Amino acid sequence: MIQSMTGYGKSVLQLPTKKITIELKSLNSKNLDLNVRMPSMYRAKELDIRKLIAKHLVRGKVDFSLYVEVTGEDTSSKINKTIVKEYIKQLKEVVDGDATELLKMAVRLPDAIITERDEIDENEWSSIQSEINKALDHIKSYREDEGASLKQDFESRIATLRDLLNQVIKMDPERIDGVRARLEKGIADIKEKVDENRFEQELVYYIEKFDITEEKVRLDNHLDYFVSSLNSKDSNGKKLGFISQEIGREINTIGSKSNYAPMQKLVVQMKDELEKIKEQMLNAL
Repeated sequence: MIQSMTGYGKSVLQLPTKKITIELKSLNSKNLDLNVRMPSMYRAKELDIRKLIAKHLVRGKVDFSLYVEVTGEDTSSKINKTIVKEYIKQLKEVVDGDATELLKMAVRLPDAIITERDEIDENEWSSIQSEINKALDHIKSYREDEGASLKQDFESRIATLRDLLNQVIKMDPERIDGVRARLEKGIADIKEKVDENRFEQELVYYIEKFDITEEKVRLDNHLDYFVSSLNSKDSNGKKLGFISQEIGREINTIGSKSNYAPMQKLVVQMKDELEKIKEQMLNAL
């Protein structure tokens, strides 16, 4: 089933002394472009997180964020009292000020706050991993819903392309008759006698030059292949993109060979539909 690369997933874990919020956002990208934001104490697990996300999301511009909000008494940051007192003493020698204002200035200075690097509690990390998997489930579900909308759009546009192709097929005999008539009129206008056999040979040559039978058959096959690939279990945007390129080649060839204004109008409409498919394809996983 086709999936979109656009998605969002979120999960919240409440621990005794902290609340952990996990967010995943993704947009379209040719490859996996993963940006990870988390507190420094969890950096040792970043590689594991990257591998897990790559396994589940495969492609896309993905932002992973892990936020920690302390809700209890536990904190890894401490005031360096000795340093702060020394800063206040020195500040008093420079300016006269309220003690509270001097304290505000002192705690902003280097080394006033000590941040202790805690070791990761493995039980806690196991709970966090579980929430990351929940967030991944949410974003995958979001991608599948978006993918269903993409699928409907692709099916509608492929149906339009098939209808335009049927109009081309129906119009083709009229186009060939027009080519024959123009050639015969050209010969008549120059008022020269021509060898009938030679003229028939030249006529066959030009008609074969403008023949689009193979292109019509190939285009019809490509449309069938696009639909079958779209409905397959392993449907993916890259494969559909390659098929759409082949569809474009056949449409372009029909346009260059048609030499017939009504058919070229249909070709322009086909190109427009295909362009819309390609635009949507950029977001397909």
